[in-house]
Amino acid sequence: MSSSSTARVSSRAERRTTNDDGSAQPRAPSGQTGSKDERLAPRRTQSPQPSVAGTSHKRTASGAQRTNRGLEERRTERVQVTTRETLTTRTRSPDRRSAPSAQPTERQRPAEPSSAYIGDPRPKASKSEAPQQTPWNPEVCLVPHTSAPLASRISIPPLASQAPESLQPKPLHELSLEVQEATILEDLLMVFMGYEGQYVRFAKKYNPAVEKDRLVGPEFKILPGLDPSLQDLTTTMLKMATHYGAIEAFVEVQSREEFGAVNHALCAAIRKLLQDYLILIAQLETQFLTNPSFTLHVLNLHTLPTSHMMFQLYSLAHEILKRNSLLEEDEDSDDGYDDIENILESLREGGDLGPGNIPGKKICKGGSVLGLITKRLETMSGDPAARSLLTSLLRDASRPYMMMLNEWLHHGSIKDPHAEFLVREQKSIKRERLEDDYTDEYWERRYTIRDHDVPPQLEGVKDKVLLAGKYLNVVRECGGVDVSKAVTDVPRSFDDNRFLDNVNSAYAHANESLLTLLLTTHALPARLRSLKHYFFLDRSDFFSYFLELGASELRKPVKNVNASKLQSLLDLVLRQPGSVAAQDPFKEDIKVEMNEISLTNSLTRVVNISGIEQGESLQTPASQPTNESDKTAVGFTSLQLDYSVPFPVSLVISRKTVWRYQALFRYLLSLRHLEQQLVSCWQTHNRAASWSHKSSNRVVEMWKRRVFTLRARMLVFVQQLLYFCTAEVIEPNWQALMAKLNAKGDSKGGMSPVRTVDELMQDHVDFLDTCLKECMLTNSRLLRIHSKLMQTCTFFATYTGWLSRELERADPDLSGTEKPPQMNTQQWNRFKETQAQRQADPATTAGGGLEKMFDSIQKYENNFSRHLQILLDALNHYAATETVVLLGLCARLSTANQGTQYSGLRADEDGGAQA
Repeated sequence: MSSSSTARVSSRAERRTTNDDGSAQPRAPSGQTGSKDERLAPRRTQSPQPSVAGTSHKRTASGAQRTNRGLEERRTERVQVTTRETLTTRTRSPDRRSAPSAQPTERQRPAEPSSAYIGDPRPKASKSEAPQQTPWNPEVCLVPHTSAPLASRISIPPLASQAPESLQPKPLHELSLEVQEATILEDLLMVFMGYEGQYVRFAKKYNPAVEKDRLVGPEFKILPGLDPSLQDLTTTMLKMATHYGAIEAFVEVQSREEFGAVNHALCAAIRKLLQDYLILIAQLETQFLTNPSFTLHVLNLHTLPTSHMMFQLYSLAHEILKRNSLLEEDEDSDDGYDDIENILESLREGGDLGPGNIPGKKICKGGSVLGLITKRLETMSGDPAARSLLTSLLRDASRPYMMMLNEWLHHGSIKDPHAEFLVREQKSIKRERLEDDYTDEYWERRYTIRDHDVPPQLEGVKDKVLLAGKYLNVVRECGGVDVSKAVTDVPRSFDDNRFLDNVNSAYAHANESLLTLLLTTHALPARLRSLKHYFFLDRSDFFSYFLELGASELRKPVKNVNASKLQSLLDLVLRQPGSVAAQDPFKEDIKVEMNEISLTNSLTRVVNISGIEQGESLQTPASQPTNESDKTAVGFTSLQLDYSVPFPVSLVISRKTVWRYQALFRYLLSLRHLEQQLVSCWQTHNRAASWSHKSSNRVVEMWKRRVFTLRARMLVFVQQLLYFCTAEVIEPNWQALMAKLNAKGDSKGGMSPVRTVDELMQDHVDFLDTCLKECMLTNSRLLRIHSKLMQTCTFFATYTGWLSRELERADPDLSGTEKPPQMNTQQWNRFKETQAQRQADPATTAGGGLEKMFDSIQKYENNFSRHLQILLDALNHYAATETVVLLGLCARLSTANQGTQYSGLRADEDGGAQA
């Protein structure tokens, strides 16, 4: 052992306080400043004069070696005896003290063995006995448990400013420069670990019991009297202590359960860095105890890289705390809709809305934290040390997020207990609700993207991530994914080169799996063909038979219709051999329903809500209030079909699409029913004797010709409209849809095949929306005009019996008792039978003569011709601005108005008629 090291060990050994039995007394805790003050008592005496008995070991600013080697050599033997005890208990400072003299000093007085542990301070020595003071007994206790598992459970030590005056250290101005430096060095090593020193203490405004103060970081003040050169250097190094205290508090707060797994992983990574930081402090303390050349400047040089690292961590933590509103309010992060949805979701699931679990409280977690680290990484890319630090933090923090991402991409399930993944799951929207879901809520809203919480690395592929999981989730619910199989050989962090390839391959696999499940396993094309047979009346021989069988029931008011009877008739018709429906494997899924709301009112309400005339998508309401005018509805006008499909085909043939099928079906049925009514009129006009024979009265014959002409015009209108809707709208669009479904993936040119399930679903909805638009069911103006024309034709067909009675009274050939010469005997006998039945009917009333008959037919002609011309003008307008296919319909319908006074009428000439 060299003489210099011998002297240093001797100095440390002599500073230890010994008990009466010679055992070493351990160092008191940091909060007990009395023992420390007494240990440094020789340091606070006046600078000794150079003499043999009182030579002090001075520490100069340059770190010179100790003097008086002769004295050190004489103490070598004592050092060898006490070295083992010295190493077991570290002292705080290698202060240079005077050599032991024969006179007993205050440090050599016996001390109580337990005073270093129980906090029983020893009174500061003075020439005169100090008055007795109340003992200062600080106690330690356990703090309440938090959701952060590794948070400190020990209460905060008392502040140094609260200690009694007797424990306060000697003023700095009374110490020499060497002793000041040694004392400040010792204090800094304590302050770097978050404790107060003797002369470096917490600022008065800092309260360690307040969480916000701890998160901001403690501010330190230095007691007055320190040399200015030491003061400036100490103040600079205290910033690292402030950063350490703030980061330590940040780790404890952000490790709570409500801040999510990404924050937990980030805190774990920071905790490792803090452990390395404490190891550095321990190494510096060793240097302080053993190296005489260890000065404040050397300490500063050793801590510069670590100080830079702590500053970067502090800046990152401060930004995250701002986002969490723990330091400042972040007004831009409010997302009211998401908050309401999450609160309702938590209530539905019976969740706890206690403190920390309130969904409405915006928390920076998950993708937001990763995005924040990524943004700082881009900003600090010019700083190699900061870039390396932030890259390491991003890699560690992204691991739990990547685990959730891989589980979603490869299993279709979300394991996100803290609601931090970019895909949000609404568990209250269940598969069973598909039967009543008129808005595709299951597919559109069960899984959605948290737009504000998407990491920058996933911003470009977030839609693929969402769809890949949705597709695989459907396949998984159908038993097509083995969830128990662990996900292996996948990237675990964002900096993995396979990251984007993993997303793209998972998306392609999920899409192919679901397409195969829909098109092959569940025979989606066959399902769509079945829908076409039933709802679009394709080869509907079975439906015409059904209408004939159920005519008596369908003529009743809608409230009196027996739907069960109609369902039995439909089942009977569908099983008739030879019909197209007999071989349909899905005929069991078709059901009969009665809708009390008229088609026009239903469509008008939907159009007014969705604004489809302005080009927006058609949204179908789930429920509609009964209109007053619908109380006169009968079975024919209220009949509609329903179709039930199993999961997952119900995602494509959803309630939203079934509603569109029903609207088109009711429209086609109304045209078909009106056509049948007009055909019945034609049959009556040809079979009834009153219409078929040629009257001797020319005026009556002219009236009959006008009725025949009007009936023919109405029949042309209805038949042309029915042909247009089926042959020129539905069929071409249907063929285009089927071509996309059946096209091969490697086809070149022509029709592009369906690549994804979402494209398939969108093509299906677009097909139905196009049919609705081209059939004039999405324009409120065309709906009103069309409704008036249909009512006019229906009234005319309904009142054919009344017209027949008026004709019998007005025709002089039929009013007599003898057979007219233009009528054969069979016709005359049939006429007399019909006349007898009508006379027995009490509803038969007296007519008004030929004048009333002409007025009546004139009203029908004017009403039909005027509204038909308004419709033609509107079709010309919309064919030029929106749907060109309407031009062909306009050309066909114009033949029904030729030769009338309304032919060529422009819409602006009869503005009142349009209203």
